[in-house]
Amino acid sequence: MNVNPHTRPGDEQYMEMLKELQAVDFVLCELNLYLDTHPNDMNAIEQYNELTQQRWQMANEFEALYGPLMNFGHSFSGYPWQWNDTPWPWQV
Repeated sequence: MNVNPHTRPGDEQYMEMLKELQAVDFVLCELNLYLDTHPNDMNAIEQYNELTQQRWQMANEFEALYGPLMNFGHSFSGYPWQWNDTPWPWQV
């Protein structure tokens, strides 16, 4: 994974991409809760699956530019170890 050395956390693109990821995560959380009580709603399942795919694509793009979003094996790290780079996404 190549992190662009010219992009820095806190720049406008970083904040916009993180905001979009958070919005999709919110909708996925709500759909997950809805589907717990409405497991046969095919439209909601389709929406959930489409947003899950979109979220993976968005996260991959973000991580290619800024480094990992999640630790403990959920995201790859470039060299050197990128978890030393702050701010972490949850600190913004």
